[in-house]
Amino acid sequence: MSRSSTRSSAPEPEAGPGSAPGSGRGPGPGAAAAGAAAARALRGARPASFWLDQPDAPAPVARLHGETTAALAVVGGGFTGLWTALLARERDPSRDVVLLEGRTVGWAASGRNGGFCSASLTHGPANGFDRFGPEMPALHRLGRQNLDEIAATVARYPIDCGFERTGELTVATRDWQLAGLGHAADLAGRLGERPVLLDAAGVRAEIDSPSYLGGLWDTRGCALVDPARLAWGLRRACLDAGVRIHEHSPVTGISRDGPGLVLATPHGRVRAAQACLGTGAYRPLLRRLSHYLVPVYDYVLMTEPLSASQRAAIGWRHRQGAADLGNQFHYYRLTADGRILWGRL
Repeated sequence: MSRSSTRSSAPEPEAGPGSAPGSGRGPGPGAAAAGAAAARALRGARPASFWLDQPDAPAPVARLHGETTAALAVVGGGFTGLWTALLARERDPSRDVVLLEGRTVGWAASGRNGGFCSASLTHGPANGFDRFGPEMPALHRLGRQNLDEIAATVARYPIDCGFERTGELTVATRDWQLAGLGHAADLAGRLGERPVLLDAAGVRAEIDSPSYLGGLWDTRGCALVDPARLAWGLRRACLDAGVRIHEHSPVTGISRDGPGLVLATPHGRVRAAQACLGTGAYRPLLRRLSHYLVPVYDYVLMTEPLSASQRAAIGWRHRQGAADLGNQFHYYRLTADGRILWGRL
C-alpha cells in the first residue's frame, strides 16, 4: 500500500550546523536526552500487530490433510490470494478453487501494514511520468478504477473494515520541499485530478503541527482501512462463495503433473489444472521469480486512544492519511478508536 503520491526523488540536503561535529547527519548533543525520552514513552509497549491482535479474530479453518483436486489452486492467504480466489469464483461460480495459506489468512504483510489503500500504481505521478511516460494516463486510470472496485467489493459483501475514503495529505516539513508540492499538483492536473494545494496555515488547519510548511491533499486517491479486518472479510466472502480454504498448510513444492500441477504441503497435496502464486515477499516457489522480488519493511507504533482535548488540539477533522516528503518517509493516520498509527519506511 503506497503512502504518498508526491514523493521526492531528489537527495535531501546535508544536515546543518546542529549536527554533531564530523558526523554529517549524526546525532546532535540532545540525542541522549531524546533517546531517554523515547524509552520512557515506550515503557509498557509490547511488540504485536495491532490489527491482528483483536479478540474477535476468526478461528483458523482446518489444514489440508490428504490429497484433493481443484481447477485453480491459490497459494497465499493475503490480499493477492484472497482477491484472486474470490474473483475466480465470481467470474465462474462452477470453478473449483482451493486456497492454501501457510499460517492464517492475513497473517503476513496484508495484516501488518499502515492501512493506506492507495490508487497509485506507480508510487505517485512524478515517479510514473519519469518511468512510464506516455503510459501514465492509462496507469492512473487503472489505479483509480482499482480503488473504486475495492470500495465496491467492501460495500457489496459487506466487509466491516473501517473503509474511509478520506484521501491522503502529503506535507512539506522543509522549505526546499514546497516546490515539489507544486510540481506534484501540476502533474496531477495533467491526469485530470484537482488536489488541494495548501500553504502553512491551510495545512495546519487540517492537522495542526508546527513542523508543517505546506501540503497537498489528494481527496479521493486513498482510503484508510483496518487491513486485518479487510483480509478477514475477504476470507468470509471466499468461503461463502465456495472457495475451499486451508490454513496452516504451507506449500513446500510445486511440480508438473501431465497438463496440470501438483502442490505439496506437509500433510497433503493438491492436483490442480492451474495455480496462482500470491506469497508476497516470501521466497517464491519458482526460483526464476526471485529476481523480481525485493522485500521492504518498515516500523510502526500505535498510540493509546487520544483524549478529546488531545484530538481538539490536533484537529484532523477530515481523518485523512498523512505522510511527509522524506525519501525515508514517515506516515500517520487515525484509527477507528482514535489512536494514531505512526510509521516509517
